[in-house]
Amino acid sequence: MEEDVKPRKASKKQLNAAKHLYKYIKPYRSNFILGLIFLSLTSIIFMVVPAAVGQMLKAAKGDTFVPYLNMHVNIYQYGWLFLAILISQGILSYLRVNLFAIVTENALAKIRIDLYNKLLSQPLEFFEKNRVGDVVSRLSTDVEKLQTAFSITLPEFLRQIIVFVLGVGLLLVYSVKLTIVMLAVFPLVIMLAIIFGKYIKKLAKDRQEYLAQTNVIVDETFQSFQSVKAYVNEKFELNRYSAKMFELVEIALKYARAKGVFFTFIITGLFGALFFILWMGGIEVYKGNLSVEELTAFIFYAMVIGGSIAGLGNQYTELLGALGATERVKEILDEDQELSIEDSPILAASFKRSITFENVAFSYPSRKDIEVMHQINFEVTKGQKIALVGSSGSGKSTIVKLLSRFYDLEHGQILIDGKNIQELEIKSLRKIIGIVPQEVILFGGSILENIKYGKLDATLEEVKAAADQANALDFIEGFPEKFNTLVGERGVQLSGGQKQRVAIARAILKNPDILVLDEATSSLDAESEKQVQDALENLMQNRTTFIIAHRLSTVRSADEILVLNQGKIVERGTHKALLKVVDGFYSKLLKLQIEDK
Repeated sequence: MEEDVKPRKASKKQLNAAKHLYKYIKPYRSNFILGLIFLSLTSIIFMVVPAAVGQMLKAAKGDTFVPYLNMHVNIYQYGWLFLAILISQGILSYLRVNLFAIVTENALAKIRIDLYNKLLSQPLEFFEKNRVGDVVSRLSTDVEKLQTAFSITLPEFLRQIIVFVLGVGLLLVYSVKLTIVMLAVFPLVIMLAIIFGKYIKKLAKDRQEYLAQTNVIVDETFQSFQSVKAYVNEKFELNRYSAKMFELVEIALKYARAKGVFFTFIITGLFGALFFILWMGGIEVYKGNLSVEELTAFIFYAMVIGGSIAGLGNQYTELLGALGATERVKEILDEDQELSIEDSPILAASFKRSITFENVAFSYPSRKDIEVMHQINFEVTKGQKIALVGSSGSGKSTIVKLLSRFYDLEHGQILIDGKNIQELEIKSLRKIIGIVPQEVILFGGSILENIKYGKLDATLEEVKAAADQANALDFIEGFPEKFNTLVGERGVQLSGGQKQRVAIARAILKNPDILVLDEATSSLDAESEKQVQDALENLMQNRTTFIIAHRLSTVRSADEILVLNQGKIVERGTHKALLKVVDGFYSKLLKLQIEDK
C-alpha cells in the first residue's frame, strides 16, 4: 500500500539498500549503459528542435545562413531535418525502452525469486510478527514500485536533468539577461505549483475516503437489511448516511475551492512568468539585442526547461518512494532463514526406537513473558498411538509444533533415538513427519496435484493406491474428470469430508514414520466422520501417531493419553485407567462433553 507520508530526503539506510540491490542490475549493466547513451542522444536531439524552429523562421524570410553550422539551409531542407529528428527519436526511444525493459524485467524477476525464496525459508514466527498482507505487499506493490522506478522514473529523471543542463546552456547563448530572469522566476513558480498540487492531492484522497465511508454504510445496511427491518431502524440508517454525506459535501467543496485556486495560480503564475519573460524578450528585440527568431527559440527553451523543473520535482518524489520500497525489500532479503532451499535430495532422518521430551519448557517468540509449556516429560516408543487432550490453550498443538521444529526450544530437549532434533537437518526431520490438520487447505489445482503434494514424483498408480486407502477413490472416480477434477480455490468444490480424505491420501503418499492428527474429524458430520475415521485407521497402521483431540471419543484406542492443562501434563494413562481416577481431569472433560450432547 502506498505510504501517505513520503520522506523528504533519502536516508543513508535507503541509499545503502539501493546500493545492495545494484547487484541485480550488474549482470545487465552493458544494456543499462547503452540505454543511458540512447537516452542522452534523444535528449540532445530533442533540444535541437527549438533552435531549428528559430532558424527555419529566418529561412522563411530568406536568410538561410546558420551561424552555428557555418552553412546555408533553405526552408525546404528544414522539412527533411524535422523528419530525420522524428525518425531518429522514434528509433532511439524504441531501443532505449527495450534496453531498460531487459534490465528491469530480468533484475526484478530475480528480486522476486529471491524474496519468495527468503519468505519460504522463514520460520512460522516470522508470519506471526508480520501480517501476510504486508509480506505479499513486499512481493507485489514494493517490487512494482522498483519496476516503475527502474523502467520509467529513473530514466525520465536523468532525461530531465540532461534537458535542464543543455537548455540553460543554450539559453545563455541567446541572452544571459533573459536566462537569469527566467531562472529567478520559473523555478519558484513551479515549485509552488508542486507544493500546492500535493495539498490538492491530499484533499482528493480525503474526498475518496469519505466517499468510501458512505459506501461502507450502504453495504452494511443492505447486507444486514433483515436486522434493519426487524429493529425498525430505517430512520437511524438514513440519518447516519445523511450525516456522512454532508461531511463529504464539506470536503468536496473544500477540494473544489482549492482546485479553483490552483488553476487560477497556474494561469496567473505560470503564464504570468512566461508572459513576463516574453515581454522582457520583446524589449530586447526592440533594442536590437535579440532577433524575433532567437526570441522564439528562447521561449521554446524556456517552456521545455519549465517542464523539466516540474518533472524533476515529481520524479524526485517518486524516486524517494522507490527508495523506501527498496529498504523494505532489503529488510526481507536480510532476514535469517531456518533452512536453505536447494535441489539436492532430502534424506529422511532415522527413526527406529523412540521420541523423548525432556524437561521441555517453551514460550512463543511473540509472547516471551508467557510460558505455555512447563517441564514436559514423556517418551513415545515407535508404533505407539499417543493422544493429547485438554481444553483450548492447554498446549496440545504446541507439543507437535515443537516436534516438527516449527519453533526452536530454549529449555529442555526433544530426542529422536537419543539424538537432539536441534542437531538434525530441519528438512530431513520434517520428511518423516506427516500432518493431517483440522482445517485442510487444498491448493487450487486438481485432486491429482493435491495428493501428489505428499510425493511430487509419485506415479498415478501410487496416487490411486493412496486414495483407495484414504477411502477417497470412490468419490474421486465418481467425478467426470476423476483425478483431474479441479478442487477450486482452497478446495471449495469439495465437502469437508472429501477434503479430509484427500489430505489423508496425501499423508499416506508421503509415508511418514511419525503421524500427527490435529483435530482431524472435529468439524465433520457423523457420516463423514465415520468415513474419515476408517481412512485414519489405515493411515495409522505401523506408524507412531500423535492424536490431538477435543472429542474424547476419538482417543479411546490410544496406547497412552496425555492430559494437559495450562501447559502441564496433569494426568497420563489409558482411557480405562484415567476413568478410574476419582475427580480426575480427564473424567471431568469426558463428563462435560457427555452433558453438552
